[in-house]
Amino acid sequence: MTKRTAVDRTAARGVDRASPLPLWAQLHSDLVRRLKAGAFGASFPGEHQLTDEYQVSRHTVREALRRLRQAGVLESARGRRTAVHRARIEQPLGALYSLFSEVQARGMRQRSEVLDRGLRRDPAVAARLGLDPDTDLVCLERIRYADDEPLALDRTWMPASLARPLLKADLTATGIYDELTRSGVRITGGRERIHAVTPTTAQRALLRLPRGVALLAIERTGTAGTDPVEWRKTLVRGDRFSVIASWAPHQAYQMRVAAGPPARS
Repeated sequence: MTKRTAVDRTAARGVDRASPLPLWAQLHSDLVRRLKAGAFGASFPGEHQLTDEYQVSRHTVREALRRLRQAGVLESARGRRTAVHRARIEQPLGALYSLFSEVQARGMRQRSEVLDRGLRRDPAVAARLGLDPDTDLVCLERIRYADDEPLALDRTWMPASLARPLLKADLTATGIYDELTRSGVRITGGRERIHAVTPTTAQRALLRLPRGVALLAIERTGTAGTDPVEWRKTLVRGDRFSVIASWAPHQAYQMRVAAGPPARS
């Protein structure tokens, strides 16, 4: 039997110079096809690379790219390479939410990588939770991914009396709120503070942060009923997360969080 060779759906198909379609339109169509097939995940090729790959002029390439930018498929800025636009994840402030659920709700695949977890004692965190300084706490540190791209660095502290099951839970594809619910613990509310921070060299490497991009720090105190049971600090990529505010006459000021191309946390 003849062995079939796998077809690379992300490979360029070239242009047909006998076609009545303009070359830029053929190139535009093929680039859209390749993007839908998952091409250019790491970086989008430059004009010179596309010119060589398709054997067309730079004018043709520029016109195709211009149309893709107009459609919002590509984004670029002075001094930065053209990149594929990534849709921002939106989340209303003032509602209990989960980063896990928000990522999945937008059709992206989420997963978490646990960097560290164990029992710790931290008087400062214990004070935030209204606990004795020597209280045992579960500390959990994770990298959160959206479609295999690092989105956030997350560190969570909870009383060991409530969160001990998290020490053995598989959190690769689930959130800690779901795991806690199975143990009879339900986070019902809380408070958040959001502010910008400059990433350290280590944080920039872990999150594959592009040059010039800052982080947004989200500090959350989660409650079960009226009791504070969670202290969390999440560092979210500034190019994937933004704050949107809206208001109207005689209506309370509201804010929405959006994250772009930031419940199960």
